Amino acid sequence: MEFKRRICGGLCWDELTRDRMRDPRALENFGYKVYSQNDEDGIIHEIFRRIGTKTKEFIELGVGNGLECNTHYLLHCGWHGLWIEGNKAFCREIGSSFRPVIKNGRLKVVHGFITRENIERMIRYGRKAQRTDAPPDLLSIDIDGNDWYVWEAVTSVRPRLVCIEYNGKFPPDLYWKQAYDAKHIWDRSDWQGASLKAMEELGRQKGYVLAGTNLTGVNAFFVREDLYPKESFTDLRTAQELYNPSRKELEFIAPGLSARYCLADQEENKGLLNYFSGKAEYRLSRNLGRIKKIAGRIKKNIGGRD
Repeated sequence: MEFKRRICGGLCWDELTRDRMRDPRALENFGYKVYSQNDEDGIIHEIFRRIGTKTKEFIELGVGNGLECNTHYLLHCGWHGLWIEGNKAFCREIGSSFRPVIKNGRLKVVHGFITRENIERMIRYGRKAQRTDAPPDLLSIDIDGNDWYVWEAVTSVRPRLVCIEYNGKFPPDLYWKQAYDAKHIWDRSDWQGASLKAMEELGRQKGYVLAGTNLTGVNAFFVREDLYPKESFTDLRTAQELYNPSRKELEFIAPGLSARYCLADQEENKGLLNYFSGKAEYRLSRNLGRIKKIAGRIKKNIGGRD
């Protein structure tokens, strides 16, 4: 495996990754992107191939507009679940772009700014519509800040797999997490999240084994200890052994064209009307799109004048 251009944090981390990937069980070998931000789609698929699924239910915290997240692809694979997103505009986009799977009940979307104080209430509210008491198979957390505290606060569900963002800037022997701030919004600096070591220790306290991280040093994957098949994974379980640094220069590109809608569960002979309540709403959306394009051109032309 050759990494491109820059060395992030030190050559030792690239050597660690190369050595680990010589084991065919290393999760980095299975990563690929369909709708995830990086290679999480492939790693999640491979982990469930090894540990199996039970409910095919997911919960994802922090999905943006939903088009690029860790559970979008699972909707194509017959899964169902809950999204919780703090940005109201993104929730409106999801309501349109994912209308077919929302309409048939496979996706529930809850708008709310996530904190450790309210996460349990929002999960219980969102799952009530799913009418299930069985643990979900997957919990994914990516809220750019209080991830450690929110996972600690989740007690009503014990999923088979937890995918959680860590701060890959910090080396794997350092225990660090940001001071809790219920109003924290990421300012795109390194003041966010928690180190992989902090995540590893929290996972152990909650009964989870660190199974791996992805190549870009963004997400860590924790398998519930009672489901962890030792022979199916490497013998590595600690942050020091499974660390990937934050490799900003690596870019995973989805095959094919960019996404505008969730393509799952479309009705025949409706086309784009799958994503609108009727022709009037569709025409309104088209007109708003044209207005935005014209406004963008005008702004660009004005800005380019001396």
